[in-house]
Amino acid sequence: MLLLEGGHTLKGPSTEKVKPSLERSAILLALSETREEEDKLKKSLMESHNFRCGVTELGGTVANLQHTGKLTNSVMSTAFNTGVIPKEDRKIHALIHATLEASNSIFIHTNSNASFALKIGIVTDSDWLAVAIYGRSSLHPLLEHARVGLGVMHL
Repeated sequence: MLLLEGGHTLKGPSTEKVKPSLERSAILLALSETREEEDKLKKSLMESHNFRCGVTELGGTVANLQHTGKLTNSVMSTAFNTGVIPKEDRKIHALIHATLEASNSIFIHTNSNASFALKIGIVTDSDWLAVAIYGRSSLHPLLEHARVGLGVMHL
């Protein structure tokens, strides 16, 4: 059983060590609300399951996040700088596709002028890679919407 901040657990049969899913781990990182909670989760995932993790945050409009490559570049930089993946063409390709898959759920049905505040969790076990994006979007402060996206690729 993996104890997470706030009393949440990832559990299975008590007689065996259960490996949490990469997808759930990436989503939990993206949903973490404090740096302390994020650090505890990353440490736990690394020590218990040898998952490599990275987290980044960024904001902007759809036009400046998606069309300029700011989102993809931020995810790639985080993945390289935290050791989630090495700078190898196949792994970069998988990371880009997982990021695009996750961003499809974030940017769907929105205006290009909408503002976004996003947190991104990246997790790998060396065979698979998961990218989760959680954030809020709005055209006006009174019209804020929560959004979440997930992308998974084989390395």
